[in-house]
Amino acid sequence: MKVGIIQGRLSPPLEGFQECPTNWKREFSHFSDLRLEHIEWIITKKSFLTNPFFNHDLTQYPIYSVCADNLVDERIDDIEFVEENLDPICRRAIKNNIKFVTIPLLEESSVVNDSKRRGFKEILKIFTKRYPKLNFSLEAELEITKLLELLSVSDTVYVTYDTGNITSCGLEHEEYINILSDRISNVHLKDRTFQGKTVAPSEGDTNFKLIFEQLKKVNYSNVFTLQTARGSDGHEIETITRHLEILRRLNE
Repeated sequence: MKVGIIQGRLSPPLEGFQECPTNWKREFSHFSDLRLEHIEWIITKKSFLTNPFFNHDLTQYPIYSVCADNLVDERIDDIEFVEENLDPICRRAIKNNIKFVTIPLLEESSVVNDSKRRGFKEILKIFTKRYPKLNFSLEAELEITKLLELLSVSDTVYVTYDTGNITSCGLEHEEYINILSDRISNVHLKDRTFQGKTVAPSEGDTNFKLIFEQLKKVNYSNVFTLQTARGSDGHEIETITRHLEILRRLNE
């Protein structure tokens, strides 16, 4: 089980709930004790102009993916908006030897609407051709048929499977894993209730036992990324330690 963590979960949320911490190097220093293997780097609208991702050599750090949270916007099907906000990330990801760029199709950037999804699909085609050395991973709350429509763009388009989001959307985990198994690049470990509230692992409605069993059946060998509920500010290490213990035990 190759486990990593979303950037910021090991630091007090001084910059915001899910932002790149000012002291971002500190998070990597906890990896050995927690047996973590990677970080999923976060870029938001707030940090787009100042994020150290754009002006630091990060090749020595274990960064599996960079998540373009700055694309969470209703203009996700507007080529000018996407080029302005995604092109710089793609170019820098290549320089930093990061193979995956995660695109959240959630909330304002949802592509449930057929017209919006078709528009985004055309943009995705452009980017897969422009950056053939990159892989794009879509984190989406979509029915499988609609998600497969986007995956058909290129073999370099994958899925970030968020366990909590799929639970709260009412989708079946077993079906999701079986159909998408060879296209899942990253599993976000999160527990949610059916009502959409994010809670600590084993306190919600996400059936982690089932999920881990199904992933083993399809021989899933890519990464898991912790995106669990935040605990008390200033106690991030204790919170993550506890969450990791629960999830590793459920995966035994």
